[in-house]
Amino acid sequence: MDKLATQDRGVLPFDVTHRLVLSVAVPMMLAYLTTPLIGIVDTAVVGQLGDAALLGGLAAGAIVFDVVFNTFNALRSSTTGLVAQAFGRGDSVEERAILMRSLIASAGIGIVLALLTPAVIAAGVWFISPEPEVAEAMRRYIGIRMLAAPLTLINFSILGYVLGRGEGNLGLAIQLLLNGTNIALSILLGLKLGWGLEGVAWGTVGGEALAALAGLAIIVRRSAGMPRLTRARLLDTKALLRMLALNGDIMIRSFSLLAAFALFTRQGAQLGTVTLAANAVLMNFFLVSGYFLDGFATAAEQLAGRAVGARYAPAFQRAIRLTCLWGFALSGVCAAVFLLGGDSFIRLITTAPEVREAATLYLPWAALTAVSGVLAFQMDGVFIGATWSRDMRNMMLLSLAIFVFWLMVVGARFGNHGLWAALHIFLITRGVSLAAILPRRARQTFA
Repeated sequence: MDKLATQDRGVLPFDVTHRLVLSVAVPMMLAYLTTPLIGIVDTAVVGQLGDAALLGGLAAGAIVFDVVFNTFNALRSSTTGLVAQAFGRGDSVEERAILMRSLIASAGIGIVLALLTPAVIAAGVWFISPEPEVAEAMRRYIGIRMLAAPLTLINFSILGYVLGRGEGNLGLAIQLLLNGTNIALSILLGLKLGWGLEGVAWGTVGGEALAALAGLAIIVRRSAGMPRLTRARLLDTKALLRMLALNGDIMIRSFSLLAAFALFTRQGAQLGTVTLAANAVLMNFFLVSGYFLDGFATAAEQLAGRAVGARYAPAFQRAIRLTCLWGFALSGVCAAVFLLGGDSFIRLITTAPEVREAATLYLPWAALTAVSGVLAFQMDGVFIGATWSRDMRNMMLLSLAIFVFWLMVVGARFGNHGLWAALHIFLITRGVSLAAILPRRARQTFA
């Protein structure tokens, strides 16, 4: 296709290369890998206090916090997809409008969540039902961390904007600032100044605050000298409704994902304490591989969204090929490493002989989740970037239904092997179902 002809049709061609894919994927892979370090450091700091109730309160509080804010991570995903499309069609004014809408929504939702802190604490204590000492520690921890709710969601929006523009190195810098400050303050306040559990919680608040200030400062500096964003453009009804619909679909998708993992944990608990503990150890293999593969899923978000905005199908198709190529290659490496070195990792995590034995028995299932899940991660990235959120929501609900059916009808006959097989079926169904409808949606979009 002649370049001038494509520009006359509103098409803005660009090349998708391995270097372009890696420029987004590698920095974000490194950024995502810093996230587990926070939990490790926080646990180590509180563990030095020698009080099991405080450690239990930290773990239970972190679960509640993660459930609440993983739900609203849709703000990051939707912002990435919408900004990537505006970036692809060269509409810098709409990029800023999307960011401002997202920031306003983040601040508003965050303030409401902070005000609802007592209700969040009550719900968390009711659901987890810990012993009184653990419940008290949990209340103190959540009470402080929820103060950062507006800051956390603002950081979601800023990261979404940065990734939508394909600025992986800037995204890495912001995440390193956030997580590095969090870790440093947790050690300083929790151990050095003797604030204990409260110090760890305030360390998180401090990290979120510094990252939000730095991100907003970058945005203000970029906006200097640019045309003023009008109120009519900012409050465009069609754009606002699109953002709300996109966030709603992604939130339903996130709830469904959490439900699947909750069912996995519940079914594991029915098989006994040793099996539950072994599965908890093995899920770390899935989580670590997920952090690696999320870098390429993020690249798929940005490049797919940019191609849709540019209305340039060749870039869209090549973005899918290259991100899937890198994703499958890396998933194979992860699986091989886990299969070869998994025993050592299991021994490092637990000293209980019966848990080690059980975890080793089911290790191949856990190691291969990287391979069975990679297509789901990549397709999620493509569909988020293209803002085909309704399809992503529907295929997630379909996958969850198949997962539940397997658990109820077949999985129970095979014990923990059946449970892990159900998880693989869930992951494969997510990826294959989205890949199956991808050609039709692409034809409709680029017609």
